[in-house]
Amino acid sequence: MTTPPSMSERSLFQRLFEPKDIKSLSPVRLVLTYALLTFWSFVVLFPLYWLLVTSFKLPIHVSDGPVYLPFIDFEPSTHAWSYIFFDLGNDTFRPYMNSLIIAFISTFLAVLFGSMAAYALTRITYRPKLGSIAVFIVMLAAAVYLTAAVGVAWQISLAVGAALFVLFLLTLAKRFKRALGNNDILFWIISQRILPPVVAVLPIYVMFQQFRLLDTHFALIVVYMAVNLPIVVWLMRDFFATIPIDLEESAELDGASRFRIFLTIVMPLAKPGLAATFLLVLILSWNEYLLALFLSTADAQTMPLLVAAQNATRGPQWWYMSVLIVIMILPVVAMTGLLQRFITRGLLIGAVKG
Repeated sequence: MTTPPSMSERSLFQRLFEPKDIKSLSPVRLVLTYALLTFWSFVVLFPLYWLLVTSFKLPIHVSDGPVYLPFIDFEPSTHAWSYIFFDLGNDTFRPYMNSLIIAFISTFLAVLFGSMAAYALTRITYRPKLGSIAVFIVMLAAAVYLTAAVGVAWQISLAVGAALFVLFLLTLAKRFKRALGNNDILFWIISQRILPPVVAVLPIYVMFQQFRLLDTHFALIVVYMAVNLPIVVWLMRDFFATIPIDLEESAELDGASRFRIFLTIVMPLAKPGLAATFLLVLILSWNEYLLALFLSTADAQTMPLLVAAQNATRGPQWWYMSVLIVIMILPVVAMTGLLQRFITRGLLIGAVKG
């Protein structure tokens, strides 16, 4: 026969595995939780530590193998930092400023226009006719053909195509019955991200080459904004859908326009979504490599290109790459700290009532 546990054993079991109250964890679960958090923090932070340590190594120390403890495994040196900031000089600061300008402006414009589009898809019902869409595609293709093959000026081709399309909308478009809905539009928008970027980068390159806008901030800002718009629309639509429409109807009865409702009511309530979306799009723009590789050379060169350029004929120069990556992640870390309070606040938008 098995003997039942004594009172002392039961008391020890309760102290170890049962919490004192509903707001606390038991000692065993508390230890396991902090152990897992410590392990995961090590997994996340160790690559950053590796970068920082490598930036203070000489090439011979990097070639010697994995040594990670300064003043113990190796003697720290500022050789790489001096080369990046003083020997390269403007070749470092110019790409850095280019990345700041291009990433932040394109992200701001993408979030602004994408939020407007997401709000419109949430509150307004659209029914575009399939016939009108087909005619628009035909007119656009005809304008491209006239410009590329016949040699007609692109301004004339676009003006004629736009005029014919408007004429079609005023006359024959009403006869078409089949139309798309908001969900179809939303799927078409997000499908643009399914398309591999390398498929579209060559036509984009030719277009900006014809406009003589290669290697300019304007070209990269426009392309980055267009590439990230689908993500903004997809994410912000869910945030706008949770905002009670009663608030907007009450403001509309008081005489507020839809644009004013969007700016003064909807946008403040969607701050957590705006902050999270802005941060995600900023990271995507900041790390973009393929588009920058095709559309820029020297004047508009960004930091990802400068980092990749450190893979020279002698192989990857990890010590220089580490310095560039360390200074490259600083703006993103700073923006994360600034936007953290909006992201973690977690406003219960759906519970707000007017």
